[in-house]
Amino acid sequence: MRNFVNRAWLEFRGRTQEQEMGSGWTDGLHADDRDLCIETYIKSFTSRQPFHLQYRLQRSDGTYTWVEDVGTPRLQDDGSFAGYLGTVTDITDRKRGIFTPDEESVRLVFALTERERQVLVLIAEGKSTKEAAARLGISYKTADSHRSRILEKLGVHETASMVRYAIRAGLIQP
Repeated sequence: MRNFVNRAWLEFRGRTQEQEMGSGWTDGLHADDRDLCIETYIKSFTSRQPFHLQYRLQRSDGTYTWVEDVGTPRLQDDGSFAGYLGTVTDITDRKRGIFTPDEESVRLVFALTERERQVLVLIAEGKSTKEAAARLGISYKTADSHRSRILEKLGVHETASMVRYAIRAGLIQP
């Protein structure tokens, strides 16, 4: 739920602050990205974990553009959850003509749990299982268990194949 968007966002979307507040901003999500986007937000908010996702969002002229949305949880001085500080960046030029996700890879990768996708992205970015565990605030054993399930669900046997799936699904840049 959004409780603030800046002027650049309002100009980009062509809507008022009131229209974009709460879940109003989701009116602009592309139908093919809507469920995954909302699921990721809900899981991140529930677990108070950072999120990073790419989706298509409708601009003020009615066309859809690719955006990258990154959110970091913020805590108050007493440790209570205050919400997220987020940024949304137009990445259409990066996406245009360079890469089209492979449908099968997308289907398999997004059948993983959110946590498994987080582990997959970190490993695909070159982090070790130990580093991924530290980054996500989980034990090495838990991260290794996620890694094993990822391999099994993707039907592969080595890290390089996991990375290929992450690239083909558009989770990371090649």
